[in-house]
Amino acid sequence: MDASPLPAATPPPDAGAPAAPHRPPRPAGVRRFAAPAGVLAVVVGAFGYVAAVDPGEPGHYPLCPLFRLTGLLCPGCGGLRSAHAFAHGDFVTALGDNALAVTGYVLFAALWPLWLVRTARRRPLRLGVPPRWWWGIGAVLVAFGVVRNLPLGAALAP
Repeated sequence: MDASPLPAATPPPDAGAPAAPHRPPRPAGVRRFAAPAGVLAVVVGAFGYVAAVDPGEPGHYPLCPLFRLTGLLCPGCGGLRSAHAFAHGDFVTALGDNALAVTGYVLFAALWPLWLVRTARRRPLRLGVPPRWWWGIGAVLVAFGVVRNLPLGAALAP
């Protein structure tokens, strides 16, 4: 056996450099658009179904539990009829069935493209809504639900 010493291993070029911080890999290509595309697909599918199956005909959708138990309209009552009218381009009827739901449709239509652009620029869409806004949104929902059940708010009832 040959007793010659082994040559010393040469260290890698960056052996003395500090380790780079670990960054999670960014989604490549189309994968990063999965969330906005998935949400849009669900919304389009839901609107497509509601457009095809008229909520005004009995037996297709369950009755609102609050309306069934108390006879009172909740803030969401008329939302399916509103979506049906909206999908058919009848915006006046959609507003009459549930004006608050139409506000939600328009808000989604405004925020979704913003989400898509921010995703394309690799910047997350952060909607920093302070708690007082959530309380305000809750107050609007409660007020809408109360007023549409009063005689003076009959125009807000579906």
